[in-house]
Amino acid sequence: MAKRPPQIKTQAFLANLPMFSEMGPAELDRIAAATVPLYFAKGQSIVQCGDACTGFHLVVYGQVKLAFTSPQGVEKVVEIVRPGQSFGEALMFLDKPYIVFAQALADTMLLHVAKHAVFEELGPNGFGRRMIAGLAGRLHGLVRDVEAYTLRSGQDRVIGYLLAELPEDAANGEAEVHLTPGKSVLASRLNMTPEHFSRILHELATQGLIEVNGRSIRVPDVARLRGG
Repeated sequence: MAKRPPQIKTQAFLANLPMFSEMGPAELDRIAAATVPLYFAKGQSIVQCGDACTGFHLVVYGQVKLAFTSPQGVEKVVEIVRPGQSFGEALMFLDKPYIVFAQALADTMLLHVAKHAVFEELGPNGFGRRMIAGLAGRLHGLVRDVEAYTLRSGQDRVIGYLLAELPEDAANGEAEVHLTPGKSVLASRLNMTPEHFSRILHELATQGLIEVNGRSIRVPDVARLRGG
């Protein structure tokens, strides 16, 4: 672990951050009571993909890399978090595990704010909490999109889209997907040219994984398509 400097005044640090600037002293005291300092040396792992998210982290000093790694070992940096910034809020509100890993790029001090304290301040099942969860869900989806565009092949992206569009009861057997937005729009959405998108559909059809009829895609065997 890195050498620990003198302790900071947690309430004062929180009060200077935009997300807490409108809170009163009593509210800050409650948040601070559920906040713990964490210290990491340069290169040390903070969280791994799949770890439970029990709150969010604020960077006091240092830098944190957020990234993910493909099965082939290719790393994609999503964000570098600097002092005064935070990470983990979206996953906290979605109650999902980490989809990226976090690593200290320098000797770093973090404050970990427990999610129960944040939820208590927002109130149980309130409108604010639901709205934030909805925004967090969109952010979570964007990170997943970045992962797909940068680390997956074009065929994997198309298969992933088709599987995501299948009816909920299509776990096995056959199913049908209708390309409502049109091939050009979907190609752009999947970060490829329309010609590349059409070529992949043709390749999947040649492999017997799908049958193409205009904008309708029939999947004879969902389990087989899922297996690639």
